[in-house]
Amino acid sequence: MITYPMNWTIEFFDESVEAETFALPPKILAKMLHIFELIEMAGAQLGEPYTKPLSDGLFEVRAKAKEGIGRSIYCYQKGQKIIILHSFVKKDQKTPKRDLEIALRRKKEIDHENK
Repeated sequence: MITYPMNWTIEFFDESVEAETFALPPKILAKMLHIFELIEMAGAQLGEPYTKPLSDGLFEVRAKAKEGIGRSIYCYQKGQKIIILHSFVKKDQKTPKRDLEIALRRKKEIDHENK
């Protein structure tokens, strides 16, 4: 068994992202929260099947349950911080362009603020 120091923190972009995350169906939310705990321990080392890189510095948390497939798109920030940018229930095989655009716009806003 590999152990990691718990030194990553997860934050939400804003209260609306926190609300949309906690509004996910219960079993998807439970899986999502479990994966968040794994991310806090392993950070960028976690990888598939729990997380997957997308593009433009975006990554997704992949939570699957009987109720469907949940996704949270996030990015890394300095100081071992992870920002959840957008959460949703995925209805198609491919991540919808609209959801990627929302996350990317929020990431650019964070990047601009941290200059």
